[in-house]
Amino acid sequence: MPGKILVTGGTGYIGSHTCVVLLQSGYDVHIVDNLSNSHQDVVDKIARITGKTPGFTRLDLCDKEVIYGFMKEHQDITGVIHFAALKAVGESWEYPVRYYHNNILGLLNLLNAMHESGCKNLVFSSSCTVYGQPDELPVSESAPLKKALSPYGNTKKMCEEIIEDHVTATSLNAISLRYFNPIGAHPSALIGELPLGVPNNLVPFLTQTAMGKRECLKVFGDDYSTPDGTGIRDYIHVTDLSQAHLAAIERLEKEKNTQPCEVFNLGTGSGYSVLDIIRTFERVNEVKVNHQIEDRRPGDIEKVWANPEKANRELGWKARLGLEEMLESAWKWEEALAQKH
Repeated sequence: MPGKILVTGGTGYIGSHTCVVLLQSGYDVHIVDNLSNSHQDVVDKIARITGKTPGFTRLDLCDKEVIYGFMKEHQDITGVIHFAALKAVGESWEYPVRYYHNNILGLLNLLNAMHESGCKNLVFSSSCTVYGQPDELPVSESAPLKKALSPYGNTKKMCEEIIEDHVTATSLNAISLRYFNPIGAHPSALIGELPLGVPNNLVPFLTQTAMGKRECLKVFGDDYSTPDGTGIRDYIHVTDLSQAHLAAIERLEKEKNTQPCEVFNLGTGSGYSVLDIIRTFERVNEVKVNHQIEDRRPGDIEKVWANPEKANRELGWKARLGLEEMLESAWKWEEALAQKH
């Protein structure tokens, strides 16, 4: 029988989509979130999609006593998927100490609370930022981890190292999922990417510009060594990404992991430039996006895309949806938001 999974940051973008697939697969789900970048009504939307309501507790992982008390109270939790973190590259340059405090302390408190309560399975939300600008593309899990190009990226690298050391010293089993660029929304258009305030990521800024909420989409840099001069990324549909989290927690729950600490890249294996994204979005959705070229932004990588073969082989997972489907669902979500206001 599937167990009970704690999803930290479960009202956020990727967390909410993962809660949906967990509930649809028979897992009991409890969300903890401090709602610093999300809304509690996401819990109701997850319930509308799945017909099941996840448990929800508003708490901050940086409050050690609160998370300890929570884990003590919920001894039936069999695994944790840890999303809760601050996650914007640009913002992390403005507030580095806030990023280190939140992302590192939150993880440390969670690991200690799991250890105290005897919970042995952890899936960690990591990022391809740990690779910096890779020497070889596509980038595989065996690529060396480089000096991070942002405080955000450095927190992900440090968190992975902390987990690795903790696994060595305890009976914890962990999987770090290094994902590339999640975009798109659930086909129901009930959940999607909804950052509070000005979006830091390309696609929500793009959809908000197309909708008229933003005047102009800034393209940071057109002088990179890429075919059209703009940065290249591996974009992955958030619903595909959520399926990988399901595969990872099942791997741990069924004790199919081959090592106590494993790492998997989650991407499609294809790279698209910023201008590719804009042009494809305009074509598939038949809308125009006002955009202009700006200077490069600190911390941005020139080009990166994944070699996802290890995840394909060992997790039995593969990204299925293409760029057009990703950008269609993102626009459908933006349109659904517009109808509510």
